[in-house]
Amino acid sequence: MRLIARFALDNLEHFEIIDVFDKETKRQIADKKNPLVKSLMPKYPAAIWMERKIKDEFGIEFDGAFDTRPLVKHERFPKHIYPLRKDFNKKEIDFSVFKPYKYEEIEGESTFVVPVGPIHTGIIEPGHFHFSQAGEEILHLEVRHYYKYRGIEKMVEGKNPKDIKKIVERISGNESIAYQIAFMDILAQANESEIPNSLKQKYFTLLELERIIHHLTDLGFIPNDAGFAPALAFMSKLSEEARRVMAKITGHRFGFGAIKKEVEIDYQALIDFVNYLKKEVEFFEEWTDDIASLWDRFNTTGALSKEKALKYGVVGVAARASGIKLDVRDNSFYKNFGYEMQLGKKGEVTDRFKVRIKEVLNSIEMIKNFKTDKNKKLTLNEFKDGEYTSFVESSIGELFMYMKIKNGVVDRFYVRDPSHINWQAFHTTIYKDIIADFPLINKSFDLSYAGNDL
Repeated sequence: MRLIARFALDNLEHFEIIDVFDKETKRQIADKKNPLVKSLMPKYPAAIWMERKIKDEFGIEFDGAFDTRPLVKHERFPKHIYPLRKDFNKKEIDFSVFKPYKYEEIEGESTFVVPVGPIHTGIIEPGHFHFSQAGEEILHLEVRHYYKYRGIEKMVEGKNPKDIKKIVERISGNESIAYQIAFMDILAQANESEIPNSLKQKYFTLLELERIIHHLTDLGFIPNDAGFAPALAFMSKLSEEARRVMAKITGHRFGFGAIKKEVEIDYQALIDFVNYLKKEVEFFEEWTDDIASLWDRFNTTGALSKEKALKYGVVGVAARASGIKLDVRDNSFYKNFGYEMQLGKKGEVTDRFKVRIKEVLNSIEMIKNFKTDKNKKLTLNEFKDGEYTSFVESSIGELFMYMKIKNGVVDRFYVRDPSHINWQAFHTTIYKDIIADFPLINKSFDLSYAGNDL
């Protein structure tokens, strides 16, 4: 089975651990006096960050865990404060005594450490990359995030479900439409309503446009980090044009507020743009195919084998580039509008680059096939108490969202961004590559910091 998510609930009298797999969901109780459950780390590497996060936020221990270091709690975060427990209500906390974080490092003669971040020379959220090196060759990399731990899961507790939409849609800018669709799906479930097919087509039209924008950006930055700057200039122009189309048809460049009970889209403007875009992307594909120096850098670099991708539960482009057939869109609804899964073979930078090009072209075809009929309005009145989940294929990969409603308000909200999974596998792809190729490999994954640092 593939592990999708592991998270905790505080049910006042006890803790509850929920394990979401692709074939089943398991639940177990943890005593508050001695909160201890069995670790999944030995079998599922994707559980490492999940369990460290639960320990930091709830104080639950995991028997058999081989990595018990703090994840959310950085060096001066108080040890005995657990921010997701129901009894935590402080608006400010006092810093604790500084305690150095123990990084994983390779030690030995002629080895050394290269720290990169958390502050970077660009407009980017903080993230730390800790390299162990032997000359130019990378021996080990540890990725460390949560410098912008925003407390979103705690922030939305006790609020009416409708009142948290603006928070949810801003969790990760690259995936705003995907987050909004997952959230709207949950609201519809809680209202015991069905989202009309005509409205779904509007939602998915915007989702594919969001995917196109993200992929176009990546398709510029990947060659740029291999020394081919003209690709970045070319794709920056296209991605900016796509952002302006998003703004024209939704009112915002990132589509904030776009997924509503009723959606109207200027399809003519959109179709005119994607017809133009198709020609530009086909030119770009042919253009880059003839640049041998690019493929010399792309081939064999940042390889993620199919076996390793399965072991780490990798999702999205990274999974499909390694030959794994995994996509939330792989269903009859999407296939009716021309969806075709795009797969790579070796999971190298080459594969992640080519899969993105093919997905852009496929998204264009789907947008052209979605119908322009006037949609029925979705009615959302009262929300029934219960637990609800949703899956959406964001531009990065499978997004999982969970919400528990109790007494008409949000009792627990949890999302597992695709980046939370893929960041953990990312470090395995750089062994024996040179440190100069790190930016290239990083861009080929292009994971979210914000979506990870809830």
